[in-house]
Amino acid sequence: MRPWDPESEADVEAWLRGVSDPEFKRWNTPLKPVDDIEDARESLRLRAEWDEEGQSVSFCVTEEGSGTRLGHIGINKIDPFMRVAVVGYWILPEARGRGAAGRALRLAARHAFDGLGLHRLELGHALGHEASCRIAERCGFPYEGTLRGAMFDAGRHDAFRDVHLHARLATDPEPVTATAAP
Repeated sequence: MRPWDPESEADVEAWLRGVSDPEFKRWNTPLKPVDDIEDARESLRLRAEWDEEGQSVSFCVTEEGSGTRLGHIGINKIDPFMRVAVVGYWILPEARGRGAAGRALRLAARHAFDGLGLHRLELGHALGHEASCRIAERCGFPYEGTLRGAMFDAGRHDAFRDVHLHARLATDPEPVTATAAP
């Protein structure tokens, strides 16, 4: 994992492919649509600003060795007083099913707890997103409950859907199954 570079054409192109992917759009609704390369560059620049301000930490998920871009993971909505944040991720279509999300989530959690000194890291996903549910649980984020109407419905800003909330504490033991996950 490494920081995104909003001035890198390859990073901007990967970001655009990720956030415009139909499967991403099925489960996520960005606050501002990213429809072209300039929108993608602006979106990455905004993330870089949030990172500089300490609101988030964003990483490009890469393949070890080759550096091939696989997706994104971000530690967002960092609350330094309560020592809590929200983690979110997406994986490019060609990288799905290879364990990239689980590896990135374990690394991001370690960074949140050891690097940022957080106590709690939350992960929310749309109700019905079984792949995200499995990844969360394998990585030590047990299901805590359902938040009613807590995220936008797919592609809309005028309708809402329920969210499964998972969370991990800094004091939780490392999940045994995390090392065995693909």
